[in-house]
Amino acid sequence: MERFETEEQQVEAIKRFWKENGIAIIVGAVLGLGGLYGWRYYNDTQIGAKEQASKSYEEVVASLSNADKSVAEKFVSESDSGYSTLTALQLAKLSVDENDLEGAAAHLTKVAQTAKDDAIKSIANIRLARIQAELKQYDLALTTLASVSQDAFKAQTQEVKGDILLAQGNFDGARAAYTESLSADENNQLIKMKLDNLAVAANG
Repeated sequence: MERFETEEQQVEAIKRFWKENGIAIIVGAVLGLGGLYGWRYYNDTQIGAKEQASKSYEEVVASLSNADKSVAEKFVSESDSGYSTLTALQLAKLSVDENDLEGAAAHLTKVAQTAKDDAIKSIANIRLARIQAELKQYDLALTTLASVSQDAFKAQTQEVKGDILLAQGNFDGARAAYTESLSADENNQLIKMKLDNLAVAANG
């Protein structure tokens, strides 16, 4: 480290240091403060956007309670928040209640294609496969189910697969699917009942 004999030498050294490095330090400080301000602005903007999305979602829920789908459909088309995904799922349920299976399938397809959460995608695809089976689009329904790979949904996926195969008259395939479903959820009494009914149907 450089040694200075007098205060004048120290002052001159400081002046020299600032002359050589002052601009860089000032620029760095400005950029640092700018970055901090930018980060805070980004966070405030994100919080504001989330609050607005939450408020809009509350309005959507209120409209759906009155069976008014127009507000919800507009919200889904204009928003890319997680709330729009939840809204699309609710629209699908409302469509099923109104016996509009094609409409329900459209909403569920959108969720399956755009949801950022894998679990929500799986739920949408399982529900979509059920709708497709109701529409007698059996091969398409099986393809939809094949896209669900999460173990957490194995019981549900295999149950729906069994239902589809049974509807196609494939008793052996249905039995295998129901058995797989039961192995993933041993306490599911509904699956046990389906297996028992399947045995009767196959023998009949």
